Amino acid sequence: MEVTLLDRRNFHLFQPLLYQVATGSLSPGEICAPLRSILSRQKNTRVLLGEAVDIDPRAGTLTLKDGGQFEYDSLIVSTGSKTSYYGQDGWRTSAPSLKTVEEATAIRHKILFAFEAAERETDPGKRTAWLTFVIVGAGATGVELGGALGEIARHTLRYDFRSIHPPDARILILDGSPRVLPSYPPDLSTHAEGSLRDLGVTVKSGVKVTAVDAGGVTYEEPGGGHQRVESKTVLWAGGVTVTTFGRKLAERTGAPTARAGHIEVNPDLTVPGFPNIYVVGDLALAKNREGKPLPGVAQVAMQGGAYAAKAIVARLNGPKDLEPFHYFDKGDLAVIGRGRAVANIFGWHLSGLFAWLVWLFVHLMYLVQFQSRILVFVQWGMEYLTFSRGARLITGEPVKDAEVE
Repeated sequence: MEVTLLDRRNFHLFQPLLYQVATGSLSPGEICAPLRSILSRQKNTRVLLGEAVDIDPRAGTLTLKDGGQFEYDSLIVSTGSKTSYYGQDGWRTSAPSLKTVEEATAIRHKILFAFEAAERETDPGKRTAWLTFVIVGAGATGVELGGALGEIARHTLRYDFRSIHPPDARILILDGSPRVLPSYPPDLSTHAEGSLRDLGVTVKSGVKVTAVDAGGVTYEEPGGGHQRVESKTVLWAGGVTVTTFGRKLAERTGAPTARAGHIEVNPDLTVPGFPNIYVVGDLALAKNREGKPLPGVAQVAMQGGAYAAKAIVARLNGPKDLEPFHYFDKGDLAVIGRGRAVANIFGWHLSGLFAWLVWLFVHLMYLVQFQSRILVFVQWGMEYLTFSRGARLITGEPVKDAEVE
């Protein structure tokens, strides 16, 4: 068997720790690994840099952005998802999301620059706007960002400034759901919100964001009426939608899709009518034994990828009926801060220090390269002892609206 891995990036990104790059705990190189290095010992596999933009499913060919074409016998599509602004793409410039390394470093720039700008600002109202941080979305990403921001303000930067008092920073999480971590059991959501409150984070549930601009956020309250929050730092941790290639695949195959564009796959993760095309991960709408959609989380994608690979090998060895894909739910984990986490593991509800230790172990083990595990472990150890964040660098282009009078 000859395997070709096509990707528009030359590295694997461990996305669950991307928020730690955005908040200065880790550097990008510590959660990324070169694809060629990962697969260097797999002699029947080649790695190619390129972005797929079109497909002819009947001819079995892929077309890349640079015009290159590749034939395939079997195809696994796992292009993931991208951030959805629910039709308000103009908000993207004022409220960056957290899906790529570039977005993570842009958020890090935005957070750290806000404190620097507030240090120089003499107008009390403008200073308050610099020290107000708004996160839209109370899922795992929003909660983790909020907890990390709380630790930065209350501990990491506590004694670093002279004109401002970082612990006075206002951190606000907005979400339309009735509680944080809506996919988690209610008791864990309650514990997570309590941990956020201890870190100085305010949660407003059941609200709808109606406007985002360079000066702040406007949201609609549950009972009606609108509120305006002046903030120079708005971060987007809202929903997701499918990638451009995912939409092209659905168009070319005529596959049924869900509202957000996810492809409704067969029980064996193939596209209806095309038994040689598998869709796994966030792009796929697969269902469990009860007929409910599987969540768009990493463990679904990992198990789906392993299933698709085994299915291809089995079919090469001779026609046979395969068992449908069955997802084994190992649970959910979300960290709020130092010694603070919630976990739902095999039905057991854990919180506090023990859940945090489980979170540390699981994420260390799933990092692809051994050297990354060592580096991240050392960084976490130093951060636990000192609250220091070693990657607090303001890099890249200056923030466009970040001018201090």
